[in-house]
Amino acid sequence: MPRSAKLIVCGWDEVFILDPDRPHKGKLWSWRAEDRPELPASVAKLFATTDECKPVSRGRLLIVSSGGGVALVRRSTGETLWWAPLPNAHTAEMLPGGRIVAAASTAEHGGNRFVLYDPALGQRELHSTPARSAHGLAWDQQRETLWGLSFGELHAYRLLDWKGSAPALSIRAAIDLPDQNGHDLSPVHGTPFLAFSTRGGCWHVDRDSMRFAAHPDLADIPHVKSIDVHPVTGRLAYIHAEDDNWWAHHLRFRHPDAVLPLPGEHLYKARWLHTTTRPGPA
Repeated sequence: MPRSAKLIVCGWDEVFILDPDRPHKGKLWSWRAEDRPELPASVAKLFATTDECKPVSRGRLLIVSSGGGVALVRRSTGETLWWAPLPNAHTAEMLPGGRIVAAASTAEHGGNRFVLYDPALGQRELHSTPARSAHGLAWDQQRETLWGLSFGELHAYRLLDWKGSAPALSIRAAIDLPDQNGHDLSPVHGTPFLAFSTRGGCWHVDRDSMRFAAHPDLADIPHVKSIDVHPVTGRLAYIHAEDDNWWAHHLRFRHPDAVLPLPGEHLYKARWLHTTTRPGPA
């Protein structure tokens, strides 16, 4: 395992980094919105239930909360570089040119859509597109495609007018999933596969043939909240909900298998700390 194989983990009101092979070292880095002086108290409250912690280019993190917020954070200092309100936000992804797309899941007002922002222009929404129970997002540089999970469908979007005044996401395909409640979505680096979770288990989809197959390691594990494969080692980190909660107290691994208990934590997403395919500013 390379020295850089650390995980960034979120859930509840904290995002933190740890080394899963050296858990005795504890939290190597931590971020709480309530500790950030640049965030008003009313904004900090939006990040009480973090549900995404995705590393992106230039040492930054996308932090998302179902409490209603999306933020771009500089890891070295913890400074919040940008934030926007978004109902029941569940994930986000960095797109070319430094733009950000975020998923607003089920909500009576402002939910069920993917929303496009440009942090250079503040909190203003540039564009949104409907997506029932919007969840996972993954940018695919090779195919110039944004993939998104919408309840029982996998959506493929192309970027329109990206250098113009009205950038937008245009859906070019909507493919039925083999199960419903699509949740997490992540690339398996070096392969054509996307890994994703649904209500009853986990799956692979081949981005070239659009064929689905049961996940080779997690096919029968329900309520998986996050799946992430390290691009160098191939080690798989995942979290599934425990004890009828939406969170867990354990990080779990395959290749090699391991379980890391973190008592007292409310774990939801775990991402390997790398930026293999997520772009930054053009």
